[in-house]
Amino acid sequence: MEQLTTSQVSSIDQQHIWHPYSSLTSPIPAYHVVSATGVRLKLADGRELIDGMSSWWSAIHGYNHPRLNIALKDQIDTMSHVMFGGIIHEPAAQLCKTLVDITPDGLEKVFLSDSGSVSVEVALKMAIQYWYSLGQPQKTRILSLRKGYHGDTFGAMSVCDPVTGMHHLFSSTLAQQLFTESPRCRFHDDWDESYIADIKNLLEKHSHELAAVILEPILQGTGGMHFYSPTYLKRVRELCDEHDVLLIVDEIATGFGRTGKLFGCEWADITPDILCIGKAMTGGYMTLAATLCTSKISDGICNGEAGVFMHGPTFMGNPLACSVANASIDLLLSTNWQARISDIEQQLKSGLAPAKDFDNVTDVRCLGAVGVIETKKPVDVAQIQKQFVAEGIWVRPFGTRVYVMPPYIISKSDLDTLMRGMLNVVQNHKN
Repeated sequence: MEQLTTSQVSSIDQQHIWHPYSSLTSPIPAYHVVSATGVRLKLADGRELIDGMSSWWSAIHGYNHPRLNIALKDQIDTMSHVMFGGIIHEPAAQLCKTLVDITPDGLEKVFLSDSGSVSVEVALKMAIQYWYSLGQPQKTRILSLRKGYHGDTFGAMSVCDPVTGMHHLFSSTLAQQLFTESPRCRFHDDWDESYIADIKNLLEKHSHELAAVILEPILQGTGGMHFYSPTYLKRVRELCDEHDVLLIVDEIATGFGRTGKLFGCEWADITPDILCIGKAMTGGYMTLAATLCTSKISDGICNGEAGVFMHGPTFMGNPLACSVANASIDLLLSTNWQARISDIEQQLKSGLAPAKDFDNVTDVRCLGAVGVIETKKPVDVAQIQKQFVAEGIWVRPFGTRVYVMPPYIISKSDLDTLMRGMLNVVQNHKN
């Protein structure tokens, strides 16, 4: 196939390509990336940008990493894909065993899928089918947190915040779930039982119809970039046990070290009934996700009417994705990643602190390899994106949140450049 020129790529993009959360009548310019190495994205015009987004939080090792490249190259000569129905292969076996070993104790069964949203769909279906199998078919509703975000497919949309979760246009077609207030406690706040009063009340009133509670542990991501107390998570686990409701934890954004623990659950030392992971699992190389559950859940489902779990993605257990996931997890665990995340956190805290004094900023917060500047008014994405690119950095804000989740390999000097660019742009941005 003949290689396209830069102008041809731009023309095709403008005429035919619909980017995520974008308008085709008032499009935001897309920047033509021709290569990516380390923490840098190279544009077609020769400029290089320091990546602050890890390609939506997934490229934790940066780009074009030799160990991950080799894993894919070696696997493709053996087997790129086979159906997972009735077939097993070594990359999937290795991956599933590793996931059981590194996730919280008790999560022993692994269902692979091809995206984070699908892993949430799988989790919801597991919870509902579990109760159906146990003779309680009325337990079908899910209790979710406001400001939560769990994906863009229909089941996942139903448990996103119905107002701020970007999906209110579809509210009349979605399953009607229950919502509790977003945690009012910050990560380091002293604990007060009033923080769980609302969810406690809802569980007491609706446990007869609730299949599960779903939440993002410690960090509410796309719904607001909000860090909350580990004690909240611990108390929710206790309340779910008390009221016989399952707990689903969505670690798609928080998994694989982002908050300073390998998984967000570890901050509260809890094991959910069902766990969703994705994004960073392959180091950003390929789309892959997983839903883990306890034997209690799998036994309940498989001893029920259907006798099987009613789900089966076509590309489940793709060997290429499993191989690079194995390499990515091994690469992470073979490094002193905890110290690296701690260093990034301290640098983010000191580097972004000056923004607290900006007239247009309401808050600055950091945890692990996550730094957030919250503005008083929503930013103009097209305008601010252009300003970031002019600074030589790639930052993709949403609403009032200007945030970074850089690759773990970012150097101190590159992180300084990234933060200086953020401060310059935010201070001078006119909403």
